Amino acid sequence: MKSKDILNDLLTRNVEDLIIRSELEKKLKSKKKLRIKLGIDPTGSKLHIGRAVTLWKLRQFQDLGHQITFVAGTFTAQIGDTSDKESERKMLTKEEVAENFKSYHQQLSKILDMDKVEMFHNGDWFEKMKLDEFFKLTSLFTIQQMIERENFAKRINANKPVGLHETLYALLQGYDSVKMETDLEVGGTDQLFNMLAGRTVQKAYGMEPQNVMTFHILEGTDGRKMSTSWGNCIYIDDEPLEMYGKVMTINDELIPAYFKMATDVPMEIIEQIEKDMSLGANPRDTKASLAREIVARYNGKKAALEAEKAWEKQFREGEKPKDIEVHSTKKQSILDVLSDAFGISKSEARRLVQQGGVRIDDEQIKDIEFVVSKDCTIQLGKRRFKNIKIK
Repeated sequence: MKSKDILNDLLTRNVEDLIIRSELEKKLKSKKKLRIKLGIDPTGSKLHIGRAVTLWKLRQFQDLGHQITFVAGTFTAQIGDTSDKESERKMLTKEEVAENFKSYHQQLSKILDMDKVEMFHNGDWFEKMKLDEFFKLTSLFTIQQMIERENFAKRINANKPVGLHETLYALLQGYDSVKMETDLEVGGTDQLFNMLAGRTVQKAYGMEPQNVMTFHILEGTDGRKMSTSWGNCIYIDDEPLEMYGKVMTINDELIPAYFKMATDVPMEIIEQIEKDMSLGANPRDTKASLAREIVARYNGKKAALEAEKAWEKQFREGEKPKDIEVHSTKKQSILDVLSDAFGISKSEARRLVQQGGVRIDDEQIKDIEFVVSKDCTIQLGKRRFKNIKIK
């Protein structure tokens, strides 16, 4: 790929907002080594392929020699970012944040060279911040600016509470950019307000304001935004067969978006795929190709082909997989066990049980109060299995 095409792909593929493009292009063409920031609040223990859209973009920057910097929100995760939420988010304890963050390094290593990544924890500076410095920070914004945010405005109009601590999140995220000397901050479209706040805060501290890049949001397996809270996720550390099976369940109309956002298939090929689909190409075959690409991206081509073979055998012949993953748990409530073993929300688990989508040792379970009192095999839907071991 020519340098001009590499730059265009870097600045356009899956990119929604780019502020300010002309400035960023100039910096990139000058060969300046940029400090590129991504903030992660470890509110859950797993990363899904929707979040990975941003991570793969960071990989592109890393391959070009730029410095990737992560800030783990060990302080801000205790507040909770409600940028994409319609209700107040539960505040986490330090212990919960630390537990959630344990597995992140291994998952991030599937995409990035973590030996070259700078890692920060914003608790290191916020827990030491003095009150006068905090008030200096809060003076940069008005209440009106904060409550005009779409999600806050909706909640206020619906007479739902908005915590004062929630309105402070954006300026704290902005201060992270000061401490990390950020040139470019990246994140989902829901983070635009927070990242623009970083530009304001940096200016106030005498720094050149960071550029901002946001990315399209990937829909989950049920067509809604991919979210751990809704249990509609494909996780980057899912077993190959489970990952393959999840991709095969997505809505047909999402296939092009998944190719664009969850694979590195060239855009000209994806455009041909879209054209073929519009002319009546079999969506199942196209989806199988997509599933292979996604599984191979995280587990290698061999694992992808083996997963496809196992899925086909299971799907066509109705067989259980030979190597069912063992999941150990102390929980016994059916909803808790499903949530724990399959990484879905309790509301999703409840829906699946009530709709007859759960079997234990080949027996359909429709009682949401069912107690899993012994080791067993749970089947979720047609193609997801777990051997449950009760501790």
